[in-house]
Amino acid sequence: MAWWDSLNFQNGASPLMEQLITFHDHAMVILILIMIFVSHIMFSMLYNVFIHRLLLQHQTIELIWTALPAIILLFLAFPSLRLLYLMDEINHPCVTIKVIGKQWNWIYNYSNFSLVKFSSFMVPTNKLDMSGGFRLLETDNHMVIPAETQMRVLVTSKDVIHSWSVPSLGVKADAIPGRLNQLSFTCTRVGLFYGQCSEICGANHSFMPITVESVPLSSFVSWVKTY
Repeated sequence: MAWWDSLNFQNGASPLMEQLITFHDHAMVILILIMIFVSHIMFSMLYNVFIHRLLLQHQTIELIWTALPAIILLFLAFPSLRLLYLMDEINHPCVTIKVIGKQWNWIYNYSNFSLVKFSSFMVPTNKLDMSGGFRLLETDNHMVIPAETQMRVLVTSKDVIHSWSVPSLGVKADAIPGRLNQLSFTCTRVGLFYGQCSEICGANHSFMPITVESVPLSSFVSWVKTY
């Protein structure tokens, strides 16, 4: 992997994350064009008295630099609002999972299958050689979900504020005691996707990883039957 790949987003594993990456690229193009234009004007003002006088005293250019930023903001606002509504949309979820944050682990409760409930702890570094996985990201129990299925996740907490976040899926929700926050996503491919608690929730904040395992629907049904 090249060094510049680490500066980019992880590959999107859900339609929502793909839309977020597209919007990021769209916004970056606009921001780079603005930076080039403003830099050009600044250097021109330093070395060209005529342009300097034109920019300070000409009414037409004043009208342009007042109206143009407003138009640019519209090109950013409409895609952004569309994404915000998509992130809150819940369309007939097939599986609902309740995620409970607890110092220092996550509890998963599959609402559609009353017997499926387990805790997920980080695998210690000295045990990674046997189980494999990434340091500080691997868990002993994965949150197993069916691929290409609409999911709903209800997030709450037992003690302090946590945050359930999986970057590859484009989802993040605060886990607040006494409150249920919900999010929805569809995983488009099979694989393991990692996340962490993204709220500074205490001394062991960095030891609350999240491992989402996306499997085919038939494998998910077989996994549920093991409980």
